[in-house]
Formats: sequence, structure tokens, C-alpha cells
Amino acid sequence: MTEHQDNRDEATAHALAGDLRALIGQFKRMFRDQASLGDMTLSQVSVLGRLDRDGPATVTNLARADGIRPQSMGATVSALETAGLVSGAPDPNDGRQTIWSLTPACRERIRVGRVAREDWLFHVIQKKLSAAEQEQLANGLALLKRLTES
Repeated sequence: MTEHQDNRDEATAHALAGDLRALIGQFKRMFRDQASLGDMTLSQVSVLGRLDRDGPATVTNLARADGIRPQSMGATVSALETAGLVSGAPDPNDGRQTIWSLTPACRERIRVGRVAREDWLFHVIQKKLSAAEQEQLANGLALLKRLTES
């Protein structure tokens, strides 16, 4: 391969990276619009997502994961508790700490939100893409999955 070809491949990869970043941001905003978050902050949504993905956690662990001070995370978790979205239980290994988890009502809210976003996306795909384009999208998803593999 020539140096010219290497430079062109690198430029193409940079352009793809920028386009993909922008597109993912646009998708995130569109999904957020479909989620009807109400008056929750992005920080609160982040905590709920982390508890949903990773399971119960202490305020300290949640703060470390989000890169913020435990005091700030404590305020976020407190607001979520007041809203009935998280509940705390004493840490069996350290009674000074509380382990926070999602309430059943919150789990249902998350499930309903996911269904709504998936239904919205299903209708958009069905309405805007031909069968051939849907196949291209499926192939593109396979490539995106490869990008997320370590």
C-alpha cells in the first residue's frame, strides 16, 4: 500500500468517526425526547441507568462511576428516593453504608420507556426505509457491534 493510500484511509476513518459521533448524539437526543423523562435531571437519569445496568450500589460507588463527589451523588439519590424511584437497604458488610436499588415502580417505568422508544424506532424504520435499506441497516449494525467489542 502506498503512503497516499494510507493517508486517504486515515482521512476516511477520521471523517467516519466524526459523522458517527454526531449521529449517535442526534439519536440520543431523539431517544431522550421519546422517553418522557419529566422533570428528572440528566444526573438522575444516569444514576437510574447505572443501577439498572449494574445493579444495587452505594452512593460512593455511584459517585465514583460518574466522576463526582459523594455529597453531590447523595443529593441526587435523595431526590430519586423522594420520587419513589430508588430504595435503600443497609449494607450487610458495612452498616454505615446504604445500598441503593431501583424500586419495582422504577423498573416498570424503565421497561415502558424502552418499549416506547423501540416502538418509535420500529415505526421510523418501517416508514422511512425500504426492505433493501433495512437489510443495509442490519449489516451496518453488525459493523457497529464489532466496534464495541474489546
